[in-house]
Amino acid sequence: MKSRITIVVVSLGLLLAACAGSGAAQISLETEQFEFGDVVNGTLMTKDLTVSNVGTAPLLVEAVSTSCGCTTAALDPMTIAPGESATLHIEFDSGAHGPEYVGEFSRQIFIASNDEQTPEALIEFVANILPPESP
Repeated sequence: MKSRITIVVVSLGLLLAACAGSGAAQISLETEQFEFGDVVNGTLMTKDLTVSNVGTAPLLVEAVSTSCGCTTAALDPMTIAPGESATLHIEFDSGAHGPEYVGEFSRQIFIASNDEQTPEALIEFVANILPPESP
């Protein structure tokens, strides 16, 4: 009986040591919100943001998506080593909803990864869409 308990305790110790040594990925965003400000309808706006891995295991980005077809986002690279960063390139087409659209506008970018604490990070931007300029 005593040897069984010893085997269980040793096995649990080895298992915990193996888990502790594997580390975890942790996403860190340069910002979670930003503003494009006043944008003339029809203007293509771009912004690059830094996405970092402040964890101890590789950050594996599974998907980058947006809340609307007027916005695209791409991350390069999609795997980020511990202590390293990647560039998130965002493009927003302010004219995608037609020339008559004006006013406050808000969209989101979603980053799904293997970060257990934040499996889906969110970045939101706002813009104030102005009427198209007359020719």
